[in-house]
Amino acid sequence: MIATLAAITLYLALPQRLLIAPRYVLPALELILLVPLIAINPRRLTRQTRAFRVLSLLLVAVIAMGNLVALGILIHELVYAGVNDGGSLLMAALQVWLTNVIVFGLAYWELDRGGPVSRTQEPRGALPMADFRFSQDENDDAVEEVADGASGTSDWVPTLVDYLYVSVTNSTAFSPTDTMPLSTRAKIMMSIQSVSALLTSLLVIARAVSILH
Repeated sequence: MIATLAAITLYLALPQRLLIAPRYVLPALELILLVPLIAINPRRLTRQTRAFRVLSLLLVAVIAMGNLVALGILIHELVYAGVNDGGSLLMAALQVWLTNVIVFGLAYWELDRGGPVSRTQEPRGALPMADFRFSQDENDDAVEEVADGASGTSDWVPTLVDYLYVSVTNSTAFSPTDTMPLSTRAKIMMSIQSVSALLTSLLVIARAVSILH
């Protein structure tokens, strides 16, 4: 909920020229999708229905599409509109980049091993194939203080923070770091995120800095 509200707030703060609809239309839709998700699991993620799964994935998709469209308009404004306000361009680029980190972190969290409810409520043998390989999955034969936190000995499962970390490193290094994508969809999503972050970091921010100078 906090991550979703942060993404909504960042979208609301974007300049109007980067939005394809009135400012509050997309955030209102996202809040409409968020409310029933909170109603189904008001405190902890312990229940997963088909409606919950569809709504949660749809919410992530709406946030992602809104941010990718904003990035596209931002690049168009930069290349064709002759934007001279470097300060606002830098701020918009940062907002798009941060939203990119949040939304892909949420997407990884929602999809990997059947989602957050499945990862915590079902036995490992019943989980779908993993989309990501975390270092904790391979630490069983490490030194004792490291092996104690391995998934095989401590029943460790990744949380939202772990997926946000994957998203941050993919947006800064433009490639996986300590967590490897395994499935085709994970590789496709990480590729889209890397390209989006690359465009934001190299094209938009570089142009904004040149305008400032």
